[in-house]
Amino acid sequence: METFIAGLPKVELHVHHVGSASPRIVAELAARHEGRTPVPADPAAIAEYFVFRDFAHFVEIYLSVVDLIREPEDVRILTFEVARELARQQVRYAELTVTPYSHVKRGIPAPEFCAAIEDARVHAERELGIVLRWCFDIPGEAGLPAAEETLRIALDERPDGLVSFGLGGPEIGVPRPQFKPYFDKARAAGLRSVPHAGETTGPATIWDAIRELGAERIGHGIAAAQDPALMAYLAEHRIPLEVCPTSNVRTRAVASLDEHPLPVLRDAGVLVTVNSDDPPMFGTTLNDEYAVAARLLGLDEAGVAGLAKDAVAASFLGPAEQSRLAAEIDAYGG
Repeated sequence: METFIAGLPKVELHVHHVGSASPRIVAELAARHEGRTPVPADPAAIAEYFVFRDFAHFVEIYLSVVDLIREPEDVRILTFEVARELARQQVRYAELTVTPYSHVKRGIPAPEFCAAIEDARVHAERELGIVLRWCFDIPGEAGLPAAEETLRIALDERPDGLVSFGLGGPEIGVPRPQFKPYFDKARAAGLRSVPHAGETTGPATIWDAIRELGAERIGHGIAAAQDPALMAYLAEHRIPLEVCPTSNVRTRAVASLDEHPLPVLRDAGVLVTVNSDDPPMFGTTLNDEYAVAARLLGLDEAGVAGLAKDAVAASFLGPAEQSRLAAEIDAYGG
């Protein structure tokens, strides 16, 4: 099964830009800022640094890594290296969650930030054969000023790879409805709505994301398993969930993989996709997450290929591109 998954053409729909920085890249950046960062400059020490007490601690560590990225060239290198790692796993298409506010606030001008990710995107497609698209997300912990600035950057800069508008960070103490005006404007401009919801809070957060933010896909959404009516709604309206099993365990949102609600969601007819979230931080890869899902769901090779096709269907690729990639998965699985 591991060999089958390794060669399976895949898409990745929930993976964070900075959260995908490899220990090598993080250590190199930390060495450049030694004495001004708590992040260790030794790759061997980073695994220990990436052990999280809870979700709040994870956010604290995540932001310390964000703080290492000070120049447009840092952004370009990081983005291309993320693409390289995904391409090694036979990922053909990925929607990276990018948080421009965090970098602009640290002194990288928005046009230069967008130019850096676009340069990496173009070169990755040409050199690695992987197509990247962007979800610009609001860091929820930074509140409405961050929402205003994220929307401004999205609409003023509008990089060619931008397809969606999101909301990440903590859910506790960050109610979804306050972001409605920003999502309304983003959607009116043609961006798709993909907020995080129901990762560390209950089903009400997911309902808010759907009703207030017009969510077309939900980041995480695992709390839906607690609400049969919500699962029925998600299934009926084909609103996919971007599920990241190992992430949920590492941030203590779920006690263990064996207790993960992925099977409950799938059995209820919800369209679930499997993703890696912040893979080096959680000691995983997309291939590993497919292996976890295969075990939890009791899938054979055909079932795993079906999971990959579900992710294609949930993506923001156009119909022709979806058909082409689904056919490639069929050809491999057959």
